[in-house]
Amino acid sequence: MDVKATENQLIAVYCCADDLLKSFENYRSRNQSSGRKPTRVPGLIAAEVCTILVMYQMSGMKTFEYFYRQYYERGKSRDFPAAPTYERFLELVSRAAPCLLLWAQYLCAVAARGGIYVIDSKKLEVCHPRRERGHKVFKGLAAKGKSSTGWFYGFKIHLVINHLCEIVAFEFTPANVADNNHQLLGQLLGGLKGTCVGDKGYLTTLFAEFLDKGLRLLTKSKSNMRKLPAQTADVRLLNKRAIIETVNDLLASVYDIEHTRHRKPTNALAHMLAALIAYQFQDGKPRFNIQGKNQNRTDKVAA
Repeated sequence: MDVKATENQLIAVYCCADDLLKSFENYRSRNQSSGRKPTRVPGLIAAEVCTILVMYQMSGMKTFEYFYRQYYERGKSRDFPAAPTYERFLELVSRAAPCLLLWAQYLCAVAARGGIYVIDSKKLEVCHPRRERGHKVFKGLAAKGKSSTGWFYGFKIHLVINHLCEIVAFEFTPANVADNNHQLLGQLLGGLKGTCVGDKGYLTTLFAEFLDKGLRLLTKSKSNMRKLPAQTADVRLLNKRAIIETVNDLLASVYDIEHTRHRKPTNALAHMLAALIAYQFQDGKPRFNIQGKNQNRTDKVAA
């Protein structure tokens, strides 16, 4: 790993987190009634805890304990000399989860709104389906669902990306929530204008409602539906839909958004949010060219 590049990444990540959280604290102090303030000052501020979590997701390592003890154990890092022991840091992770959620939503808000979007979901398994009854960490939170590869127990992450493959919206849901759930689509696509492409799982009765709000949903139709003529631009966009599978693969293989070793729900959420944030900082994201060669063809499209 290039040490200089890693240092530059760390500085960029920390400055973004520190500026955002300081702005939020200033806003909260102005709009919140005065109350009792904590007197104990932690060794690491929230921005530093968030930075360490994001840097772990960027490192490519698969074990957080090894990463933390190797680089940030007390007295071993010049970047965070006040870093506590590993056991104490795990307690700080739970407190940092709301800050990571704020940070992830902020990065989605500042992503480019180019008018072309792709939507998809990815499964997040927490254990094998045969062990779901004995699983206690996510009891009451996770659920059993079915994907294209079969049954699984856990959650889903629903993503909306733009043509630059930046994440513009996300939601975590139990595995049994359908992709075309009306409430879910309203939260994911609210405020977006242009065209959003999805797979057949996003066939919904809300096409007209979203069209009235300025967003056109575009999916391929099922085999038992009537064939409709498609414009060349629509066919081109449908062919580009698979680019979001590359984003899902990066989140799983590079940023380790899915694993089955969590022992606390809030810490699991913190690591998943840190993975999303780490992806947003990636240089050279995959992207698709919405301009292509002219072609005249007809396909089965629902819009």
